[in-house]
This record gives sequence, structure tokens and C-alpha cells, in this order.
Amino acid sequence: MMKRLAILGSTGSIGRQTLEVVAANPERLRVYGLAAHRGVEVLRTQAETFRPAAVCLGDPAVSAEGFSVPILRGEAGLVALATDPAVDLVVVATSGAAGFAPTLAALRAGKQVALANKEVLVMAGELVMAAARAHDVVLRPIDSEHSALWQCLQGEELGAVERVILTASGGPFRDWSVEQMAAVTPAEALRHPTWQMGPKITVDSATLFNKGLEVIEAHWLFGLPYEQIAVVVHPQSIIHSMVEFHDGSVKAQLGRPDMRLPIQVALGYPDRLPARYTTLDWTQAGPLTFAPADEARFPCLRLAREAGAAGGTFPAVLAAADEVAVGLFLEEKIAFLDIPRLISGALEVHRPVGALTLETIRAADEWAREWVKAQL
Repeated sequence: MMKRLAILGSTGSIGRQTLEVVAANPERLRVYGLAAHRGVEVLRTQAETFRPAAVCLGDPAVSAEGFSVPILRGEAGLVALATDPAVDLVVVATSGAAGFAPTLAALRAGKQVALANKEVLVMAGELVMAAARAHDVVLRPIDSEHSALWQCLQGEELGAVERVILTASGGPFRDWSVEQMAAVTPAEALRHPTWQMGPKITVDSATLFNKGLEVIEAHWLFGLPYEQIAVVVHPQSIIHSMVEFHDGSVKAQLGRPDMRLPIQVALGYPDRLPARYTTLDWTQAGPLTFAPADEARFPCLRLAREAGAAGGTFPAVLAAADEVAVGLFLEEKIAFLDIPRLISGALEVHRPVGALTLETIRAADEWAREWVKAQL
């Protein structure tokens, strides 16, 4: 059966790899709509290649010149694309708060959603999962770790789960001391030993903040309390996550560190699409090693757990403070270890107001951004 996709954030790393999966499976997948905030030249090329029915430009200042398809604009355009009756599956690969409205709109319209935007679940998990349940939608995770858990849990009773174990590569500084990390440069932080990702998520991997967000995501995706979500460092990134059951059995999902594989699982579900990429050579995989995640050297992991447990608008503050702090680090305006310091400061000062809605989430997001900027 052919699936028609709306890909939000098509010019980013996940969006581009999603289009690779589409191109490798033309008999099963077709692009109906594309959306990007910037990267207009890349978007134009994508539109010429995949011939979508519509394109959405998130940035109102970006010129629509050169497109031969209908152009949508801004958040309203993203929502229109995500709820279009012709769309079967919405891939949310945008970053930040831009994913909130179209994700909720797609779920409320009964669309299937494949989610790669971490902030949507971290900041609005309560609202998103309520919408998914209300409209009987299976939210398909694209993160390699959550895809692994999702695959391992299929056919299992959640009540039989003892804990889930998220694996972390540990990033480029997993063996560095705090003193060494004090002098880390942006160039060093962007040299991830395993994955090829965008700059923001690569820095988040180096601080283990990314893994903290994944803990919060797992809480919402699988309905597990935080004490049942563990993290271990696995430098080889071959085991993408594990589920341990009450009887002592452990199920794990293994594969090459290639984001196209979890993307393909999400797009093909409930079917398994044929392998189009190089599979793992077990004779060359080498030993698989594991170590505890050190929250003393990498406090971002602890801060994320605390914000997730606090709930309300604290996760929104967590995510927004990190985004601004990472940007300042990449601009060489703050040091690497200032990232957790600023996140911690924002969480300490924040006072949540009102019920959790998109409006209160956005207000907390904006407050955290301004607070971090004011600390310079």
C-alpha cells in the first residue's frame, strides 16, 4: 500500500535521510508535502526531485521564487500540510517549538505521526500523548533508541517490564575529566565518534543532555515511571536500547549506527521494508562494552531527569535554556561547562504558572531563552 508523506523539516539531517528512505522505496512511499524553515535552495532541489503537491516555508522572509508548486507559509502552513486529507503519515523532523502545533493538529486529525522532534515530547508530552490516545494514533518514534524500545516492546505486556535501558555512545568526552572538559572547544564538541548529526544535537550528545531528553521521551512514549528508565554508556552504538523483563530476560535491538534504519521502521510500520543499506558484519563488530553514565561529570543528564520528574513547564525551561546555551557555546561566548550551569540556574529560578497548555509552554520557553541571554 502506497503511503503519502508530509515531511516537516525536510532540509535537516533527519529530513534528508527520510527522503533517502523514500527514494529507496518508491513502490511504497511518496512525498506529498515538504516543509522547511530555511535552507530554501535545498528545499527547491528537493521539490524538483520529489514533486510534492505543496511546500511550506516556515520563515516568512524567505523568497518563494523558483518553486513550481503551491506555497504555504508559517505555522498555519505547517498545520495545513500536516492535516491535509491526502496525507497518510506526517514526519515531524523540525527542531524546537515549531513542531508543537503541527504535531498536535496531525494527531487530532487522526494522522499517523513519525516523530523525530525531541522538544515536542519533552515540552508537551502530556498534551501529545493525550491527543494520540484520544484519536487512536500510534506515535512512531524515529530516534534510534526509542525505535529500539518500540520494536522490543511490540507483543509484550508493559506490566512485565522491569526497566528499559537507553544506550549512549558517551560522546567525544566520555573519558575526559571535568578539568579537561573546562577547555573544550566547539570544534572538539562537534567531532562525534559514532553518529553524523546536526551541530546542536551533536553538542547535546557531548554533554549527555540528549540522553536526558531521551529519558523524558521514553517516559511519555511508553508510559513508564522515571525509576524504570536507565542509561548505560555503550561506545560502539551497536545495541540501540534494551528492555529487561521481570523474569530476567532482556530483549535488545541491534544494528549499524545509521539513522535511515529507524526512519525506515517508522515509515514502513507495521511492515518491514527490505534492507536498502549496508547491514552489520558480525565478524567485524568487535567487542561490545558498557559503563555507567556518570552524572557527576555530565550533570545535564541529572538535570533532565529532575525537570522531567518535576513536570509542568520545567521541561520546557530545560529544553529552551539548553538551546540558547548551546548556541552561545558554538558562538564561543561561553565555555562548555557553562551549558549545564545555565540550565541549572534557569530551572532553579523558574516558577511555573497555570495549567499546561501550548500557551504556557511557549511562555516558559520564551522566559528561559531571555533568562539565559541575560546571564552574559
